[in-house]
Amino acid sequence: MRRLVVPGLFAAIVLLAACSTSHVLTGTPRPPIDPSQVRLYYGPPPGGFEEIARLEVQSGAFTYGEQNKTDSVLRKLREQAARLGANGILFQGTADGHGGGGVSVGGGGGRVGGSSFSGVGVGVNISPQQKYANGIAVWVPNPPPVEAPEAPVTPDAPAPGTPATP
Repeated sequence: MRRLVVPGLFAAIVLLAACSTSHVLTGTPRPPIDPSQVRLYYGPPPGGFEEIARLEVQSGAFTYGEQNKTDSVLRKLREQAARLGANGILFQGTADGHGGGGVSVGGGGGRVGGSSFSGVGVGVNISPQQKYANGIAVWVPNPPPVEAPEAPVTPDAPAPGTPATP
């Protein structure tokens, strides 16, 4: 039974560390919404806002590539804000974690009774540095509309708003 508990406990700790997010409520949460409805703001939204919580997330223990790390923290900020009913995030910024990959070498020895022993070990850590992001979950009463991207104009097709000729 003991053999099953230690690996299970280790796996639980790794999973919790990989999914680390936190928030501190500073206002009143609202009913949850879809994360796709959460807008990211780099400055105060026009028309004011109501602060709901301070958010902090990290990319995850096994996220490689700078763009993937950034995408991961932005997605997690939106998901966490949506769970609190916030329709916006005042983005505060990102930071890179400390540590990351490395190589460690160690050695040891000892003597027990009339026998001596020694050993050498080498360890390699290939886990990437994590990326952290902070934001403020907010409720914006009248968020500005999301502009749809313009359709590309091809040489054979008329420009948008131009009547077609037979």
